[in-house]
Amino acid sequence: MKRITMTLDDDLMAAVDAHMDASGATNRSEAIRDLVARALTPAAPADAACLGVVSYTVDPDMRDLARKIPQVRQDNHDRFAAALSVPVDHSTSVEVAVLKGSVAEVEAIANALFLERGVRHGRLALVPVVVEDSAHAHGNGAPHRHDKVVNRFQ
Repeated sequence: MKRITMTLDDDLMAAVDAHMDASGATNRSEAIRDLVARALTPAAPADAACLGVVSYTVDPDMRDLARKIPQVRQDNHDRFAAALSVPVDHSTSVEVAVLKGSVAEVEAIANALFLERGVRHGRLALVPVVVEDSAHAHGNGAPHRHDKVVNRFQ
């Protein structure tokens, strides 16, 4: 590891300290290392395999939305690993879905959901994976696929 010396203005240092407290970093070096690593993460290649965690809020009373969102899931049934709907109040629910596929496929599905009228606060988190085909002893030993989480997109 290399050591560097930095000069930060008071406002920026306060922001680093706030990030340190919020993230659980034990010192400023950890906090700054985390921030730099996040900022310098390259964009994910469109064809890279990933898991996508999609979250958004929904107004279920919005015209046709109660039909459209399940239809998006049905149309992409091979990409949805799980979906959860949590009622928040009488007019809003939080939806969370786990998608699998290429970055381009996952982003397209997430963006289609986010563009629906009545959907707000949409976010997509991408988790890089490597897809491995394997056959080993559990169940019937038949060949199957594993998505192995890796540190970064390749």
